[in-house]
Amino acid sequence: MPTISDLSQPVSAGIVGAVTGFASSFAIVLAGLTAVGATPGQLSSALLVLCLAQGGLAMLLSWRYRMPVSFAWSTPGAALLVTAGAVTDDFAAAVGGFVLCAALIVLTGCWPVLGRLINRIPPSIAAAMLAGILFPICLAPVTAAVELPLVALPIILVWLVLQRFAPRWAVPAAMAATAVGVAFVAEPSAAGQPGWPALALVAPVWDPAVMVALGVPLYIVTMAGQNIPGFAVLTTFGYRRDISRSVLLSTGAASGLGALAAAPPMNLAALSAAIMAGPDAHADTERRWIAAFAGGATYLVLGLAAPLATLLVEAAPPSLIQAAAGLALMGAMINAVGTAFERPDHRLVALGTFLVVASGTTIAGVGSAFWGLVAGGFLLLTVRRAPRAPS
Repeated sequence: MPTISDLSQPVSAGIVGAVTGFASSFAIVLAGLTAVGATPGQLSSALLVLCLAQGGLAMLLSWRYRMPVSFAWSTPGAALLVTAGAVTDDFAAAVGGFVLCAALIVLTGCWPVLGRLINRIPPSIAAAMLAGILFPICLAPVTAAVELPLVALPIILVWLVLQRFAPRWAVPAAMAATAVGVAFVAEPSAAGQPGWPALALVAPVWDPAVMVALGVPLYIVTMAGQNIPGFAVLTTFGYRRDISRSVLLSTGAASGLGALAAAPPMNLAALSAAIMAGPDAHADTERRWIAAFAGGATYLVLGLAAPLATLLVEAAPPSLIQAAAGLALMGAMINAVGTAFERPDHRLVALGTFLVVASGTTIAGVGSAFWGLVAGGFLLLTVRRAPRAPS
């Protein structure tokens, strides 16, 4: 029977992991949904559903497998949505893309070959696509510093100081500074009063162009940028039991149902998972599942804050929210650029992919993330040297 001292460490790690994950990226999710046409009520519904679903799944699967299985919304996917405004501003059509992404995740759980195909996308192309998606958002702090220097520069300074002395808290602190900044610049009538969280149901519209431009890249970045690294985190900390089928089926099904209440896809946690799966959670690996369970319970409580978070985004100047999102994504941008250009023989391929995606070009209603993958594949086939025949 675990004692209170045995429980305090993993429980506190779970709470810290959940609060850090929420505070670090809720603005990205809401900014992404806003970019594709979501209303304030739909934003609140999405955040509520995400918190309830990923919290419930974490509690269920962590208890079932006695492993620190934690979940999160797709941060790279949210970043993709921020740049998808050129593809559609019809939120119902975007929801159709969410449902397609969820169906592909379920299909991957049922048919592992699809997951292996995602794994076969060269890291240079996948990372360059992600870097191209993140690039415009990571420019937002620069833009905000010019447009709103009295508010944006203190936020950036807080982020920089915490990066030096307490990197784990840099992004949450920047989000807190953003909330303070919004209080100074928002008009008193810019938003209403926060109420109780409520669901806003959305009937998906099946627009083929949007499904290809949004659903397919969303699936790829969710798998390559979140699920695969999430499994790697668990393996790194010694959890080698294969739970991929359960994770993919459950997150895919939850994402499909959540999409009908305006929520984007969810996935296995990667960055915040390290807090709950690592030695900081507990010295005994068999006790760390308690951290993920506690983190899931914390997300259930954080779901109540969905209207307040939505109110913050609604009241803030868009450039300020995107600046906060850009600061939160700097680490992901650094990792993506490093991976994309790591192999000298793939650097031209990575550069071409990055430039096409970052351009934001839309062709035939299909966005640049898809065309970046096409360009990367074409360049790889064009510049790849055939192996020399043995002499």
